[in-house]
Amino acid sequence: MAEKLVVQNRRAHHDYFILEKIEAGIELRGTEFKSLRAGGMTLKDSYAEVREGQMYLVGSHISPYEKGNIYNHDPERNRRLLLHKREIVKLGAKVAEKGLTLVPLKVYFKEGRAKVELGLCRGKHTVDKRDTIREREVMREADRAMRDIRKG
Repeated sequence: MAEKLVVQNRRAHHDYFILEKIEAGIELRGTEFKSLRAGGMTLKDSYAEVREGQMYLVGSHISPYEKGNIYNHDPERNRRLLLHKREIVKLGAKVAEKGLTLVPLKVYFKEGRAKVELGLCRGKHTVDKRDTIREREVMREADRAMRDIRKG
């Protein structure tokens, strides 16, 4: 079964070097799941952290479900991520290293279950961001030149 993308964190690729990618499940409440199906989630300024042996997604926003009335959820609550204990320990040790953080890259449905792709990331400096933009522009120019040669 194909994946249905809910939200993608495009900013993460701009602001971080992604060293490793990990897939985790998300523990959701009923109205959160319905809101996610409708595409009502943002990952701006969100990250994952280890607390008391559990992994949590912090700072993500799932919009309240329109038809949820009194049973709606808190949009800003921390959501537990579902990983094996050894994965949590391994990632916790890596995050303890200087400058590494866990950033959600995308949220999607896979076989009917909500999943989040986490990236083990190191922050980029302004110079690195400029280099990335420069490389993208060079690739764009090369593509345009190749297209013009084919047409001409």
